[in-house]
Amino acid sequence: MSVSVTPTLDMERAIAERGFDVIVGFDEVGRGSLAGPVMVGAAAIRARDLIGASPLAVPEGVADSKMLTEHKREAIFDELENWCASWAVGAATNKEIDEWGISHALGVAALRALAEAETKLGIDGDGLLGGEPVKVGAILDGPNDYITKALNTFDAPEVPVPAEVATKVKGDRYCATVATAAVIAKVTRDRLMIELGERPQYAPYEWDHNKGYGSAAHRAAIAEHGPSDLHRLSWHLV
Repeated sequence: MSVSVTPTLDMERAIAERGFDVIVGFDEVGRGSLAGPVMVGAAAIRARDLIGASPLAVPEGVADSKMLTEHKREAIFDELENWCASWAVGAATNKEIDEWGISHALGVAALRALAEAETKLGIDGDGLLGGEPVKVGAILDGPNDYITKALNTFDAPEVPVPAEVATKVKGDRYCATVATAAVIAKVTRDRLMIELGERPQYAPYEWDHNKGYGSAAHRAAIAEHGPSDLHRLSWHLV
């Protein structure tokens, strides 16, 4: 039986205490899907907001996105967006996944999200915020730091301030920024797959139900109609 765990800001505070100015939680969605992009959500908070008379609190209702219903994720989406100092969702397409492999695609998607989140915060191309240098720490869900591995590779975007990444297994259950990133990424990708699934060329695959994952109906549709231009051809599709 799974036990519900309420995420905290303990790990974020520990990173802030080490001198980081911005802490970013990351989580991925769509890694195991047969079709569509992989996405990585980034939820950034300022270290200064964790201290003082009214420190930032964990948003009510946030939890591991896989433990929430679709309706619940949609209901708290706007609240979570507003809770962050900034947020972004980076994506890598099915063709990029086929070309690079899933791990590098995840790294590039995460760096795309980080670059956008930092820009939204006002961090400039010189790595300065309000004329002052900024240190960015990150928490990545899972055991593997695919973000640092992708940094400065040919395919990676320019990031104003590279993040020092700490990995956390089940981070989406224990860390509020990671849980927030997970919900934002999940809702963003689900909405996209539902929208794509309404188009006639993709309707047979029933993405409104399976979001691109390998359900029996999805695999049967691939066997009958063949893969679409949004399927990952390097995957075992049927």
